[in-house]
Order: sequence, then C-alpha cells, then structure tokens
Amino acid sequence: MDITAYTIDLTLKPTTFDAWHVCLAGTAAILAAALIITLLSMVICLARRKNNHEEPTVKIVEKVVQSEPVVQIVEKIVEVPVERIVEVEKIVEKIVQTPAPAPVVLKEASADAALQLLYLLQNDARFIDFIKEDMSAHSDEDVGMVARVIHEGCNKVLDEHFSFAHICKENEGDRITLLDGYDAAKVRVTGNIVGNPPFTGTIIHKGWQITDVRLPSTVQGYNASIIAPAEVEL
Repeated sequence: MDITAYTIDLTLKPTTFDAWHVCLAGTAAILAAALIITLLSMVICLARRKNNHEEPTVKIVEKVVQSEPVVQIVEKIVEVPVERIVEVEKIVEKIVQTPAPAPVVLKEASADAALQLLYLLQNDARFIDFIKEDMSAHSDEDVGMVARVIHEGCNKVLDEHFSFAHICKENEGDRITLLDGYDAAKVRVTGNIVGNPPFTGTIIHKGWQITDVRLPSTVQGYNASIIAPAEVEL
C-alpha cells in the first residue's frame, strides 16, 4: 500500500467555502467568545477577593489610630509622722475656734464739749478773736505782743480744765526701740519703714495725751453754740 497517497499538504488553501467550513468557523468564534468571558469572570472574581481582603485591614488600622492611651495609676503610701499630724490638727482647731472679729462700732462725738472748750478759750484768751483777725493789717511787733497775751490765756484754760502728759518719757533726739505689738495710736512711725517690728529710731516729738478732763457742768437749756455773745455798751 502506498502511504504517500494519503499525505496532507498543509500549505494548500481551500478553494471552496461549504457548510462544513461555516460550522468550523462558527465553532471557533464561539470557543473564542467563551474563552474571553471566562477570562473576564476570573479577573472580576480576583478583584472582588482583593477588595474583601483589604477591608478588615483598614478597620484594624482605624481602631489602632483611634484607641486611647492606657493610663496606669500607681498608689503610693506616704508615712507622715504623728507629731506632724497633731500639729496640723491643732492649727485646724485654732482656725475653727478663732472667733470672728467684732464689728466696728462708731462712737458719736459730743459737739457740746467741743463748743464749751471754744467758749472757754474765747472767754479767757480771746482765742477766736485772734484767729479770725486779719493779721495783714498789723505789724509783726503788734502781732507778737497780742500773741503773747493769747498764749498766756490759752495756757491758763488748758491747765485749768485738762491734765497733760508726754507719751514718751525719753527726750527728743534720743534713740528708742519699738517692740512688736506697740500701740500705733500712741506712736506714729515715719521715715523708711521696712519689714516688721522691732523698729529703732529717733524721737522727733514726745507726743501728748490727756489724762484728765475737768470741763464745767452746764445747766439745762444752755446753748453751747454761743461761743461769745455780742456786747452792747449803754
């Protein structure tokens, strides 16, 4: 049997286009379309799987970023001496038991006593006349002579109705030390005041205080505002 009679020449081109060739071409087209659809389906599935795997990762990152820092509280026991506790308790007790300062009560001054003193100075020393006189119309010699008379009369009134004493027993110019708690009403500190007492300084003025008052009694109906009545000579 001759084998060469069945040899197929692949280089030959079909010269006719029959139903068989149409079926072969349609089958090839269907297979190609099916292959393309299959490849697209695989690509879509892979893309979906990738997205599904990435979502939990994003959530975990968000949780880590938004998580609050952990604060650890450590309790420490400090031993306080008993003496210190007792001292603090005494201070607290003293603060609680300290009474509130008493309200300041203003004492109304009596005008009658001041008016009575002015009356005595005017009556015995012509004090009001001298103070209210226009001194510019008089010479220094005349003023000096009148001032001596006024001085003697005022001194007489003061010695008769008041007793005076110096606050400081030392002489002016002496050095003294004011201790803590000194009476600020009796001693006025001037100059460079720094810090707290004790203060050491020089006496500039010895001060005065009245130890006794002897104003005359007044009768009912007495008008103390009349310092000096007007005088009419007949």
